[in-house]
Amino acid sequence: MNWYIEVLKKYVVFKGRAGRREFWMFVLFNLIISLVLSLIEGLFSDDTSILSGIYSLAILLPSLAVGVRRLHDTNRSAWWLLLLLIPIIGPIVLIVFYALEGDKAANQYGPVPPTEPAKTKK
Repeated sequence: MNWYIEVLKKYVVFKGRAGRREFWMFVLFNLIISLVLSLIEGLFSDDTSILSGIYSLAILLPSLAVGVRRLHDTNRSAWWLLLLLIPIIGPIVLIVFYALEGDKAANQYGPVPPTEPAKTKK
């Protein structure tokens, strides 16, 4: 859950790098939240998806930002996100890029990302 919150704290930070764990934990929590919202909508409404629509809109910029930072970790430009415009093949190529191990040393986009989320002070 800390990884998800860390990404939300960096709401529109497109600079820097995001490690594999940060990216995939964010994707996992998005999937879980979307499934729960869809279940709730299915139980209480017939054909509207207001909750899912609001959530998708709210999470759009953080999703793009963490995707860009993940590409930066593999030493790729954010322009690679345009692959999403190519049906079927584009998203598959991006998933492969997201799954690749990042650079082990600092690259042009910044230092190596942390392997653990930042500790929050209580």
